[in-house]
Order: sequence, then C-alpha cells, then structure tokens
Amino acid sequence: MFGRKKPPKDQDKDKHLERQDSSGSDSLDRRLSGSSRSYKSWGLKSSTSRGASTGSAGASDLGDMVTYSVHIPPNVKPGDEFQVKAGSKVVRVRAPEDCKPGKLLQICVPADINDKAKEKDGAKMQDAVPDSDMHKKVGAQMFEVVVPRGVQPGQPFALLAGGVRVLVTCPSNATPGQKIRFELPKALVTRADGPKSKLAEIKLSYDKDGWSRTIRATDMKFQWTRFDHQGGVDTRTRFDTDRSAYVRKLEFLDDNDRMRSGRVSLVTPDKGVVDSNIKGMSGEELVSYSDIVSAQMKSYKDKVQWFQDTCAQLCAKWSDGRIMFNVRRDSLLIDSMAPVLSMSPKDLRKVWCFNFIGEAGIDAGGLAKEWFELVTEECFDPLRGLWQPCATNQMCLQINPASEIFCSEDHLYYFRFIGRILGKATFDRQLVKGHMVKHLYKHILGWPIMFNDLKDVDEGYYNSLKGMKDMGADVQYVGVDFTVTEEILGVKNTVELIPNGANVDVTEENLPEYIEAYLKYRMLGRCEKQINELLLGFFDVIPEPLLTIFDFQELELLMCGLPEIDMQDWMDNTEYSGEFEVDGPNHQACKWFWEVVSEFDHEMKARLLQFVTATSGVPARGFGTLQGSDASIRKFTIHGVSLETCVYPRSHTCFNRIDLPFYEDKQELEEKLKIAITMAATGFYIE
Repeated sequence: MFGRKKPPKDQDKDKHLERQDSSGSDSLDRRLSGSSRSYKSWGLKSSTSRGASTGSAGASDLGDMVTYSVHIPPNVKPGDEFQVKAGSKVVRVRAPEDCKPGKLLQICVPADINDKAKEKDGAKMQDAVPDSDMHKKVGAQMFEVVVPRGVQPGQPFALLAGGVRVLVTCPSNATPGQKIRFELPKALVTRADGPKSKLAEIKLSYDKDGWSRTIRATDMKFQWTRFDHQGGVDTRTRFDTDRSAYVRKLEFLDDNDRMRSGRVSLVTPDKGVVDSNIKGMSGEELVSYSDIVSAQMKSYKDKVQWFQDTCAQLCAKWSDGRIMFNVRRDSLLIDSMAPVLSMSPKDLRKVWCFNFIGEAGIDAGGLAKEWFELVTEECFDPLRGLWQPCATNQMCLQINPASEIFCSEDHLYYFRFIGRILGKATFDRQLVKGHMVKHLYKHILGWPIMFNDLKDVDEGYYNSLKGMKDMGADVQYVGVDFTVTEEILGVKNTVELIPNGANVDVTEENLPEYIEAYLKYRMLGRCEKQINELLLGFFDVIPEPLLTIFDFQELELLMCGLPEIDMQDWMDNTEYSGEFEVDGPNHQACKWFWEVVSEFDHEMKARLLQFVTATSGVPARGFGTLQGSDASIRKFTIHGVSLETCVYPRSHTCFNRIDLPFYEDKQELEEKLKIAITMAATGFYIE
C-alpha cells in the first residue's frame, strides 16, 4: 500500500482563478493549432509580473468571443506572425508550431476589441471568416494567469477555474512570472452546482498527490494529470512504482456500420484523452463538456439518474422499430450471439424484446431482465473457458488468457458479444451476473493503471517485485531477464516483455523498466486481443464520454447493482485480530466501527465491501462463506493497530481484512474511514 501524505496547511488549496477588470488586447499571440474545436489556449504578448512566484492568477472578462476561420498564408513558418481582418478589426496571429501554409485555423477575437492594430505597409491580408454558429452557441471567458515558478515553456500546469481543474500549457515564448491568457467556455466556468457527492468533496480536499481528471484548455478534452503535494503537474518521464501510470487507449481503425475494428494499447496519461461532449444519432451535440463536468460532482444516486436520462435521449425512437429475440433456453448463447453481433449501433440502442420458444409469456420487462441475467451468467461461467476466478479473489473474474484453446477461433467473437451485452445492459438499466477484476473496470473507464493494481491480480509477484527494489545492486544475481513464463495445460511458453528480452538481464539500473514492462503485460498484453474486443463491443452501445462521470467502484455498482447486505450476518461472521483479538466486538473501537457502518447508506456499505474485499459482491450463502485468495474461507476481519502504525484504515483484499487504528472518538473514526474508502475509489492510497 503506497503512502500519500496530506500537504501542509499553506499548500492545502489549489490555485484559483480570480476575476479582474482588464482592457482588451489588440495582438493575439496565437500559440496552438486550430481544429474543429473552437476553444483553444493561446498566449498573449507576455508581460513580466515582478514578485510573482507561484499560484496567483487573474482572469480578464473580455466579454463574448467571435470565432473566425483563417488559412495560414504562403511562406509563413511556425512562430511567424501574420495579419488578418476579423470583421472590421485587424488582428495579428502567431502561427502554431505544427502549422503548414494553407492549413485552416480557428481564432477567437473579443467582440469588443478596439481596432487599433495597423496594417503593415504592403502587407496583404485575408479576411477571416466568422464562425457564427459557434458564436451563437456559446460565449467564452478569457482568463489571465501568471506562469508559476519552475514551469518551463511547453510544460503543462493546472489551475481551478470555476471549480473545474484545467490543464494549461505554458507558451513557448513565456517564462515563470509572466502573464499569459487562455479562454474557456462560459458555460463551463459559470455552471450551476447541483448536489455534490460527499465523496467528491473529500477528493477535492485530500487528493493532492494523485491522478486527477482535468480538462485541456487546448481542445477541451479530458486528460489524466498527476499533481504533486504543492498542486504542480508531475512531468517525470521514467517509470516510478509509486507515481507513474498508464491509461487504456482505444483507436478505432474504421467506421464499419456493423463491426468496427480497433486497437487497444496502454499509453502515458497525456496521450489517453477522451472527448468531453456527446453527440446524438444524427450528429447533434446532446451533452456538452459543462454538463459532464457538472455530473462528475454529483452523488452516486444523482449520477445514475443523469446517466439513465442521457441514455434515454440516445435510445432509438419507438417509430424506428424494435428487435425481437426468439431464443431457446438450452441454446441461449447460440440463439443470441448471431443477432447481437449482426446489429448496427442504431439497432443496439433500440428496444429489445424477448420470447423464450415454447413458453407462454409477454415481455413487459421481466423476460428482458431474465435474459440478461442468464446470458451473462453463462458467459462468465468459468467452465466455458472464457473467464476464470482471480487468484487473489475468487469472487472476481478475470479473462482467461487461454480462452482461444477452449473456444478455438470463436473466442474473440464471444468477447465482442460480451462487450455489447455489458454495454446494452448498462444502457438499458439491466444488471449482469458477474463481478470483474478491478483493472477491467478501469480499462472501460480509461482510468490510470498503476503498479499497486498488480497486487489485486498477482500479489505474490507484486511482493517479489517490491523485494527486488530493496535488493539494490544485488538484483543482478537473481538471474531474471525480460521474459515471463506462461503455463497453459501443462505446456510452458516463454514470452518476451521487450524485443530480445531473453538476452537482457535485469539489473539495478533497468529494474524500473522491467517492472514497467511486466505491469503492461499483466494488465493488458496478456489478454490484449480479448480486452480489445470487449471494449469495442461495449463502446458500440455507450459513448465513452458518458462514462467519465463514474469511478471504477461506481461502475461496478452500476453494472452489478447494489448488494443486499444483511448487517447482522456481516457482524456475526466477522473475525477480530491484532489488538482486537481479546475483546473482539466488545472493544470500543469495534463498537464505534459497527455503529458507523450501520449508519452508512447502501452505497457506502457497498464501497466499504469493495475497499476490504475488492468487490461489492456478497456470497450467495452469506458472509460466512467469504473466500480469500487461496479459495479457503477468509471471513471479514477487523485487525486492531496503533495510530503509530497507520493513521487511516487500510485494507488487505487478499485476506478480506481491514486494519483499524485506535481513534479517540467515534467522529474521528467515521471521518478517517470515509477518507480511506474514498481514496480507494480514486485508485490511490494514503498514509
């Protein structure tokens, strides 16, 4: 479990943007390239702000912005300035770094800018074409900010604008202490705040040294960014087991109306971006970035409602028809796969109705519910060979890397089918029978994958890698190279983690690269083809931006439902160890613990289960049959520790154990427990 320290009080707040009056500027130092997006980050002529260090920022409200389209003139090179006419105004534009003559840019000009720029002698100017539709759609807010100390040209830094964390890239001509300007849509920074999740509030207060989802000012796309304890952007490039992460990137290779092809990979977080808007079936914008950002701060219950309401808008019209399934119970998968795999995205969003052949009954919703449960239960059945129980948690299922052996050439079609069924069930408010391992939910969401995620699927090797880190130079004598051995049905196969990996010995110098390569293999490469099809199928139904409002624990609850928890059964089948071994449930800390948990709502109880057991699922025969990583009975355990050992409760999911420190009162226990559960929901841990 990796530590995360709470920052000092003087560093406990993010950099906020404050509004101030400012006159317009005549010269726009256009830094970033244009695209179909209208809202871009630019730098204005930089002016030095003496005494400015870090954090302080100001905003200039320049009123509505008018967006124009302009072509880069011939012979203009990156960094050169050229003049254009924007309506009755003359403005200077700086060509972006990736510009080419003839490339189309979009520039935003304040509607009230003074026409003071003078046309150079002999300069030939083009007329910029106003993007009137975009101007009517939404206004923009200009912000002015001082480049923080230590930020280099081209390096990103983050600010809070209207409660939204925004990632801004320092212009190539700016230095620390200078002022730059960038713009954001007014709808984003002036959004109305609805009911905020208590978990979201805790994240804003404590998540100072972890990955956070930000909005890039350059193109208004979501990107994961890591912040240090001072709120600065972590720009390290070499793999670090405590801080580095990878995110799933899915590239669509064609627009096939029936079965799109694509390629999944693990990339650094700055390359794994997600759109921040959603379009309807006819191409119109259905949900904007401000809608998504606002929904991300809602409580889980309100998130689900917003998600379901949006899915209802994406659903095909009733007049477009329905899809009728005629299936046999004894051939359920055979009868279901062919029609599902032949559907277009529009068909996948139509209403599905079901008829079990030979049975009387009209599908008023009950048959659909039964079909989803039966199909997913059969797909996830380990005896079919597509999935297998996770080694560290028998209640969680992971993809069988040898699925091809059991299902021959059809195994990838099964995973495309499973992806579509999981997506359709989530889209239609149905539940599925099967809890997946945590990193698969992260892959669906595009959440960061870190070294400690390895512990949830292979704790033994995770501990071995940690031990190798502590060996220093002696690690070269272990005799490990950049390969891994897989054994399938008694046959061993050597897999190279890097090209020519069998001839590269692990040393102290290249150990970080070895851990990085193994993590990427274990989290994706081992089952890359199956995960690729699973994700393609899922996103055939649900647009990826729609899922950005959830964390991976919430996604599990959304897909599998909130568990039915019998508190008495939970308490009766709990064991006590450590400092609680003697007094057990009669210890004051344990009494407070159960009082707090009993007062939790349904969602928080499920999250506590996820925190301690790695899944929200409850065994069918109750807590008395809860299993550990070795498939033996491992009951829920509360382990007493001193505050010197740890400040916050911590979990050991392989043993279904929570380490609970001695707190002075019930209120402190409740606060620290909620924080620990919340940090687990973000994927990071604290000490």
